Amino acid sequence: MVEFQVLKAEEIKFGKNNFLEIALKKAITPEGENEFVSVSRGFYLPDGTKRFKRSIAIPNDKEIKSAVAKKISEI
Repeated sequence: MVEFQVLKAEEIKFGKNNFLEIALKKAITPEGENEFVSVSRGFYLPDGTKRFKRSIAIPNDKEIKSAVAKKISEI
């Protein structure tokens, strides 16, 4: 069984009711722990509840995070 903990999360709102959530998360298993960065796209329901559509995970490695940020800003 895998338990996920959100260590820190930031939200970027866009459009009428959409958002991106960038979060530092930890996956905990009996074999050990692993930190990663999650980038998720979601939307708000009429009652304000969040729903997530898609997500990608990026290793919590300084060089990889820097390379991803650089490529996003170059596009």
